[in-house]
Amino acid sequence: MVWVEVLKQVSILIGIWVAIYGIDAWRREHVGKRQLELAEDTLALFYEASDAIRHIRHSAGFGHETEDVERQESESDAQFEARKNASVVFHRYNQYQAMFSKLYASRYRFMAQIGKVEAKPFDDLRKITNEIILAARMLARLWSQDHFRTDEQREKHWERIRKHEAVFWEGPEDNDPINSKLDKVLADIEDTCKGIIAGKGTLHGFLNITLRRRS
Repeated sequence: MVWVEVLKQVSILIGIWVAIYGIDAWRREHVGKRQLELAEDTLALFYEASDAIRHIRHSAGFGHETEDVERQESESDAQFEARKNASVVFHRYNQYQAMFSKLYASRYRFMAQIGKVEAKPFDDLRKITNEIILAARMLARLWSQDHFRTDEQREKHWERIRKHEAVFWEGPEDNDPINSKLDKVLADIEDTCKGIIAGKGTLHGFLNITLRRRS
């Protein structure tokens, strides 16, 4: 009789353990699925953002991109043309505003489900777009200036223009200050997201995600 009671107790304990293990396995699978979907969506958005930035910086311009820019009363011809030419960046950026907003809004989910350290590419991408927008604002002023007291002032002025133009327009692939940063952002987000995607449904994948979150 004692052995029967012992067997009953063992059976009950085994049943409880199996139930707990099953619930935990389901939870891990559910969490892993959510992380997988987030990784796929995030990576796709970063690829889309990369293409958008290349379009924003493309050197070819079209008349319809600046036709809505209105001249202000106090502007000279040079000031108006400079501001109009620089406005191409804002026109193109606005075309992708919804996509960029969606990407940046997903940053908090990414931090919560995958990790704060792994979310750094979101901040780096925002810095890149801010740098391009700042360059456009600066060039809207610098392009119209043509009076200088000394040759040194003129040279410094053109150095500033060349610096901002290198950001404003896409240059040679091996010597472009924005593309090199953009490539680094994509490499970082790929390292995180592809690691999750490649490990989907495997113990290695789950352990990889868990270790990332604890590190």
